[in-house]
Amino acid sequence: MAKRQPAEPLARTAPPAARPGGHVPFFARLESGRLRLVQGPIDLVLDIAGPGAAVARSEAMARAAFKGLLASLVAELPLLRSPAGPGAARPSGPVARAMADAVAPFAPWFVTPMAAVAGAVADHIALAARSVPGLTRVAVNNGGDIALHLTEGARCRIGISDYHVRAAVVEIAAGDGIGGVATSGWHGRSHSLGIADAVTVLTDTAAGADAAATMIANAVDLPGSAKVERRTARDLAPDSDLGDRLVTVGVGALDRVEKTAALDAGEARAREVIAMGRARAVFLALQGECRSIGEREGTGWHRPISARS
Repeated sequence: MAKRQPAEPLARTAPPAARPGGHVPFFARLESGRLRLVQGPIDLVLDIAGPGAAVARSEAMARAAFKGLLASLVAELPLLRSPAGPGAARPSGPVARAMADAVAPFAPWFVTPMAAVAGAVADHIALAARSVPGLTRVAVNNGGDIALHLTEGARCRIGISDYHVRAAVVEIAAGDGIGGVATSGWHGRSHSLGIADAVTVLTDTAAGADAAATMIANAVDLPGSAKVERRTARDLAPDSDLGDRLVTVGVGALDRVEKTAALDAGEARAREVIAMGRARAVFLALQGECRSIGEREGTGWHRPISARS
């Protein structure tokens, strides 16, 4: 799914050596008061609620956990770009291990630990931030993949987009057991084997949601269709973990029969993932057609709804 820079302006200008996208860790305060952490491709926005002293301590813990994170992942990139499955070597870093664990259930299909990188990073920073007592909410948004922690009585509303418009708002409560929300699709900077505009997954961790959303989005497809433009991943990014596999770079206007066929394939995969215990709720979107599967089934996602069915 698209990993966009936050639309909210910064409260101050970043020093030239630490601008977003560079390799120097960049910490900034957004006008809303939220903290933004950036280094290389990692771009996090932290939404932490609680007493002022607790929030300040939580942000300090998050900043400490952020330092060195990118370097630790880069050190294990060859392994993280290798397919999951029997015999795959075990990564050593905590975030890399979380990535491998998140994709392991999907090894029968092609997947690498990189399918869970954004969610695993969000989980890692959220775990550090939530270690401070007294907080009511910790949400770490990594370009749309969100790690979430709520304490008793707290609630959080998250917008669900079909890439073109906001399709729904989901309300999550502390007791719902939702700790991760992630979205995948062919429009984003991460390549997809399928044609979904967006597949959003709610589950217990952001890494798990990230991996599941990737696998389901890959299944929303019309193999062999002339309306789908594909190129090898290696042509677009020479170091891509997808290698010579064909990824989607364009989708023409589909008729109702074509959209139904592609969404049926994605729904079948979504139900498999839910049956595996790797997703609680799944939202599929393709050219204006939307489906909700799992705990949200039958709601249509067209209005604010509870995280419980």
